[in-house]
Amino acid sequence: MIASQTAEITGLYRYPIKGLTPESLPRVPLRIGQTLPADRRYAIENGPSGFDPEAPAWKPKIQFLMLARNERLASLDSRFEDATNRLTIRKDGQIVASCDLETTAGRAAIEDYFTENFQPELKGPPKVLSGRDHSFSDVARKVVSIINLGSVRAIETMLGGTAVNPLRFRANLYVKGWPAWSELDLVGETLAIGEARLKVVKRIVRCPAVNVDPETAQRDLEIPPTLSRNLGHMDCGIYAEVIADGDIGVGDAIAVEAPKLV
Repeated sequence: MIASQTAEITGLYRYPIKGLTPESLPRVPLRIGQTLPADRRYAIENGPSGFDPEAPAWKPKIQFLMLARNERLASLDSRFEDATNRLTIRKDGQIVASCDLETTAGRAAIEDYFTENFQPELKGPPKVLSGRDHSFSDVARKVVSIINLGSVRAIETMLGGTAVNPLRFRANLYVKGWPAWSELDLVGETLAIGEARLKVVKRIVRCPAVNVDPETAQRDLEIPPTLSRNLGHMDCGIYAEVIADGDIGVGDAIAVEAPKLV
């Protein structure tokens, strides 16, 4: 069943550094063919990946530190400042690193922190990567990820009533008002949010990252296997590409646009 009724955006998030803390935003500009501003702008290379910042190209997430394998990342609280390119990382409330990621010295300081504190997980020297407007997304296209909170509630039921923090899914947009799983039928449809338009291009296949509690950093659930047992697939959420510019914000309506009559 396609989600036909109008829904509402309840949360907007970006992830400036892949695998680190989500940052809540009240309102963001969407631009054709782009992610949310600074979403996955940086990644921490876990051993040599061959990534070339002068000719940035997509690499699989296993090349980077990530929650799917490195759940300890969730124990860090990071904040990124656009105006200064400064990343500040806290551990147990204490600042452990605060550096400008666009300077050699700043990147080296972050790399030193991970070298000293993530040794068991490292396959080689960690390296802070960026590449102009490249996004270190899990997929090879620039997308906006959307989670239907109705589907998260359905997962809680599958888990016997266990609460599931929606931030486990690391989405850009969280939406309420659609029936559970109806978003999976939206591939090929166009979503309207004010002046912005997004074309739904793909369902999101969930990986073990969603098993990690974003508050405790504990791998305490088995969400993909639960989806597989109950639904026959491990999909939850959708990717969409921005096809018309517009600013969007928390509380905005999101609707499936009716096809234009020819």
